[in-house]
Amino acid sequence: MYAIYLTHPQIRMEPEKPVPKWSLSALGRSRAAQAAALPWASTLRRLVSSDETKALETAEILAGASGVSVEILKSSGENDRSATGFLLPEEFEAAAHRFFADPDQSFRGWERAVDAQARIVAAVAGVLETHDPALPIAFIGHGGVGTLLKCHLTGRAISRTQDQPAGGGNLFAFGLADCALACDWTPMELWQGWQQ
Repeated sequence: MYAIYLTHPQIRMEPEKPVPKWSLSALGRSRAAQAAALPWASTLRRLVSSDETKALETAEILAGASGVSVEILKSSGENDRSATGFLLPEEFEAAAHRFFADPDQSFRGWERAVDAQARIVAAVAGVLETHDPALPIAFIGHGGVGTLLKCHLTGRAISRTQDQPAGGGNLFAFGLADCALACDWTPMELWQGWQQ
């Protein structure tokens, strides 16, 4: 059986709120609903989400298709960027490049990439330790830590070359038996499901 790691889609930037409290935009909600209408969404037997609003909103939309409750995994949030607060898109992209390029260094107080990777890998492994491997599971989260998880699963060094396409709302799948990547980042509304 398989697991997917799915990132929240487009968000509504709300500079007056902490970033973890930001919500999905209308486009993000529409894309999540499109994904939830696909056959694979109804086969999910477990949904595990970051506690950030945009991830939870995505998970709740998928839960409507699968009929399972969303579990919150607090240790699976995005890399901690609270030291800088909101950054304009151009500033954020430059910061993200530095985050991945220098994984052992903190960018202006951000959580280091090596620490964020250790955290997300431990969080996912902790869930899978007690998960029935016969049941498909989805982790709903974020692009940064999702990329770090993908680097770990594929045995690659931390690199932004492994990042998802712009906009979010992408997923990758991996086998529960061997944790081997089964598909690379794919827009969630285009994925056709697990191919054995």
